[in-house]
Amino acid sequence: MTEQERIHYRTCHLCEAICGVEIRVRGERIVSIRGDDQDPFSRGHICPKAVALKDVHEDPDRLRHPVRRTASGWQRVSWDEALDEAATRLVEIQARHGHDAVATYFGNPQVHSYSALLGGTQLARVLRTRNRYTATSVDQLPHHFAAFFMFGHQLLLPVPDLDRTRFLLVIGANPVVSNGSLMTAPDVARRIKAIRQRGGRVVVVDPRRSETARIADAHHFIRPGSDALLLLGLLNVVFGEGLDKPGRLSGFTDGLDVLRDACSGYAPERVAAATGIAAADIRGLARDFAGAESAVCYGRMGASTQRFGSLAQWLIQSLNVVTGNLDRPGGAMFTRPAIDAIGLATGLGQRGAFDRRRTRVRGLPEFGGEFPVAALAGEMLTPGKGQVRSLVTAAGNPVISTPNGRRLDEALASLEFMVSVDFYVNETTRHAHLILPPAFALERDHYDLVFHALAIRNTAKYSLPLFPPEPGTRQDWQVFSGLAQRIESLDPARRGSLKQRLASRWLTPRRTLAL
Repeated sequence: MTEQERIHYRTCHLCEAICGVEIRVRGERIVSIRGDDQDPFSRGHICPKAVALKDVHEDPDRLRHPVRRTASGWQRVSWDEALDEAATRLVEIQARHGHDAVATYFGNPQVHSYSALLGGTQLARVLRTRNRYTATSVDQLPHHFAAFFMFGHQLLLPVPDLDRTRFLLVIGANPVVSNGSLMTAPDVARRIKAIRQRGGRVVVVDPRRSETARIADAHHFIRPGSDALLLLGLLNVVFGEGLDKPGRLSGFTDGLDVLRDACSGYAPERVAAATGIAAADIRGLARDFAGAESAVCYGRMGASTQRFGSLAQWLIQSLNVVTGNLDRPGGAMFTRPAIDAIGLATGLGQRGAFDRRRTRVRGLPEFGGEFPVAALAGEMLTPGKGQVRSLVTAAGNPVISTPNGRRLDEALASLEFMVSVDFYVNETTRHAHLILPPAFALERDHYDLVFHALAIRNTAKYSLPLFPPEPGTRQDWQVFSGLAQRIESLDPARRGSLKQRLASRWLTPRRTLAL
């Protein structure tokens, strides 16, 4: 190592796996990025995304100052001018058409920065609009829906104890590629192979032979959209053959008899044709799962993004409960992160709720304070009282990541005003009147509020900034806070709501050693 070279250790923020990385720097230039062999969670694992941190940091196309869209192209403006204009336009539109005339959309990267997550919450509360949309409704909303009704909180998401289970049943998920997803687990392929090496079994249910299926003991091809029927068939066998053993869970679990009755009409012979899986295979799978020393059923996107997605996720956890594999080693367990994400979310009013209101055009119910993003374009294009006329986006590109992107692209072009917190001009932000780019991740500190709460081991890791922010840039929280404060100054009646909640329920650590 030369005298000028230094080594920086941090967590990669680009996906849920939160792998540790070692970044070598000479002066202000990144020399190399590799996995951190000393990270006790990721153990040196790395994927190509982490290596690309250098490319994004040094990308000349990345915006580093606010820009305004004009007839002749994008024009640089000062931060004060951009924030003043954005706040003025948003307040003026809401004054003419009501608070719901402004909508918000936050993308997945929002939860990869604790300051963006909290800052975005502050802005959303100041805007006081019911038209809130996020990437959640095209991703994991069925998980939250099931958790709210089963456990009482939308963030009480059980996580597979991957490193100790003896039987892993994967439904509609490909964790070898996704690095887990609602199951933060670096180097998933190694961990899944380890299940088989210690004498356990891995079974995948998926319409295609995925990368995860290739390293499993068995793979059952299923007809898309029939996962709920398969799960009802599995539960039918568990109940019918007396394989149910909820154990200590039975003392505080309601509705087991109701579930038993609901499954009684779904014998494997009845669901076999619809699922494409033979009745004998369904019976064998149920017996093996229920008879394993420990087992866990895990379902993800394929089991969620379908007509019966919420039912499928509820049945997945029901299978874990009925076989006694919830909240036990080797089963589906609740995490104990250093920061109490459940308490924080509850303090911010995000425990969960369902159908308190519906979308204006299609009548779709809200969940957890947000509407399905599939309804957003219609809310913009349909005239009438309550029409969405302005949009705030952050860390997202819904034109290419949400349903019917072409219609949304058309809708965005019709807006009176749009502002985006993003550091790229993309298919969505090209419609913005103003783009407010925050500093890149290597220029800020980092702690994973969300993904430590979804990790298969209790871990905590804080990363310092690698580089100081470039002159004239602002952190994501400064962008959100600056916009929120200006809106409050224009309309003082909006002040104080978030600060009061945070004062009573701020980040509370749990004194539990990382395992």
